[in-house]
Amino acid sequence: MRFKLIGATAAVALLASGSAFAQSGNLTIWSWNVAASALKSTLEGFNKLHPDIKVTVEDLGNQQVFDKMLAACAAGGEGLPDIVTVENFEAEIFWNRFPDCFANLKDLGYTAEIQAKFPEFKRTELEVGDVAYAMPWDSGPVAVFYRRDFYEKAGVDPASIKTWDDFIAAGKKISAANPGVVMAQADFNGDSEWFRMISNEQGCGYFSSDGQNITINKPACVATLEKVKEMKDAGTLTAAIWDEKIQANTAGKAASQMYGGWYEGTVRSGSPDLSGKWGVYMMPSLTADGPRAANLGGSSLAIAANSANKEAAWTYIDYALGTNEGQVAMLKSFGLVPSLLSAVQDPFVNEAQPYWGGQKVWADILSTLPKIVPSRGTQFQTDADAIYKATQTKYFAGGYPDAKAALDDAAKQIETATGLPIAE
Repeated sequence: MRFKLIGATAAVALLASGSAFAQSGNLTIWSWNVAASALKSTLEGFNKLHPDIKVTVEDLGNQQVFDKMLAACAAGGEGLPDIVTVENFEAEIFWNRFPDCFANLKDLGYTAEIQAKFPEFKRTELEVGDVAYAMPWDSGPVAVFYRRDFYEKAGVDPASIKTWDDFIAAGKKISAANPGVVMAQADFNGDSEWFRMISNEQGCGYFSSDGQNITINKPACVATLEKVKEMKDAGTLTAAIWDEKIQANTAGKAASQMYGGWYEGTVRSGSPDLSGKWGVYMMPSLTADGPRAANLGGSSLAIAANSANKEAAWTYIDYALGTNEGQVAMLKSFGLVPSLLSAVQDPFVNEAQPYWGGQKVWADILSTLPKIVPSRGTQFQTDADAIYKATQTKYFAGGYPDAKAALDDAAKQIETATGLPIAE
């Protein structure tokens, strides 16, 4: 690191005053889809402050960014851009396999004061010991997105849906009152989304919070799988992949979808003619007084260790992710939900949103951020998720006597695949 060569005192002085290095340079960022577009929306504001730092955002697609990062890190960082977008879900794969591939942001100005601006659940997967490999970007505080007209026709008040049993009962009424409309949809074959959302809500996950034990067969996870199957068997949840959900939204075939807050942009841009007909409410819980906050999705930005412009890269990241201006620009343009806690106080967050029937959806969604329990991915997240999905399919098909047996089997498979012990 350049700062280590010039000494700690000089490094602090440069950071405090804004070094010449941080004021100029050409930067390249790898990202994908809406995330790439959101980054581009920050450039006008950033260049007003830093006109000599030129930022190019390359939209490569999600899978290609992941694959190219793995290949580049395996080659000692050769070919990486200055900044990369990293999904939190997969982040620990990189930090564990390639600990020298990315810069420690603490060496560039990521102070304890800045870290404290983000919720713990977002930082858990981005920091290892005293090293901060990435800065939190968007998050996915879970919410239920619903069709006001379908609920109203059935006489269902979303405020009355406090438990998943309430959700099932409401779904039956809504489908009866709106023929051809399903309560909600889930990708049962290709994703673990509903299990991950509800288990996170209940404080459970594939691994313990320290990443050292397997916890997928703990009681809260078992109760989660039981409830997901109950919703499937009741017809409350029907199978649909991502594109099918969007089509169902537009065609008026789904009364609800549950996702991270970033799904707001998907609904709004995918079904523009349905303005005023959608609303948002908190996810239900297993009990009436249970927790009602979870996270699904979200990304971060990391700086390549071999970047020639690390200080300029930090200057950009600090603006885009560490200021209300940067974060809210992305929220306004593309519905990227900020992780920055101070952004919750931005005036835009508290504005009524016309598309959502005048509801202050961002205030409602972002209010759950401090309540979300950290969920550890570990370097084995991909393996564990694949095992869970296969187990879920087998369980739904009657391949296990109950959810406990299913998740005990999944835990044993994850133990074999990872070498980690199953928690007592």
